[in-house]
Amino acid sequence: MLRGREASRIAAVSSEPKPSATVVPIRDAGSALEILLLQRSSRRGDKLGAWVFPGGKIEAADRAGAASDWLDAARLAAVRETHEEASLALEAESLVPISRWITPEVTPKRFDTWFFLGPVGPDGEVTVDGGEICDHRWLSPGAALEAYRSGEIQLAPPQFVTLTWLEAHRSVGDALRELGREPIMVFHPRICRTSEGACILYPGDAGYEDWEIERPGARHRLWALGEGWRYERD
Repeated sequence: MLRGREASRIAAVSSEPKPSATVVPIRDAGSALEILLLQRSSRRGDKLGAWVFPGGKIEAADRAGAASDWLDAARLAAVRETHEEASLALEAESLVPISRWITPEVTPKRFDTWFFLGPVGPDGEVTVDGGEICDHRWLSPGAALEAYRSGEIQLAPPQFVTLTWLEAHRSVGDALRELGREPIMVFHPRICRTSEGACILYPGDAGYEDWEIERPGARHRLWALGEGWRYERD
């Protein structure tokens, strides 16, 4: 059994996160919702990189072209990155913000990333460059999660959690309507080590403020155990 007293705080490394943006491309496929995942090429050259959504850093041109704030700049960056990585043309106005992920302080390379849902029409055709991106798949959220659990694909926490959210929705309209009306959820993880792995606490969890995984109350966390990720949210 995991005990809060066994959880250790990770020493923080001070670094400023880079503003970034990510799009979760979604489309209707018959009676199901599908999402686009891209596979990043491995730096080792064996093409076994993680599966991600299109995205990248907000560039100076994105900031200069934004109408007002960082959210507008993130929309422009998201559109640009999706075209560069997947050859999909999206409209900035069509993007629906759903979350914001801030990399933990312990991570050497940190990002502050806006996540958007991006509806793709039936004519949207994906082409990857074969360099930074080596493959792509359209999958239902449930199929993507099953592929992760079987070890077929690798997913980082932001992708895993987002797919878990989308698994409950059966159409683009449903996902945009339901997730778009929620307040934008901010994920600023606090990683607590345990004897069996780690518990990643997110704002809203009862134990978030004092890094106490056994504190009674609301739950918003991701377990990193031997069998993989497990998301818990009241």
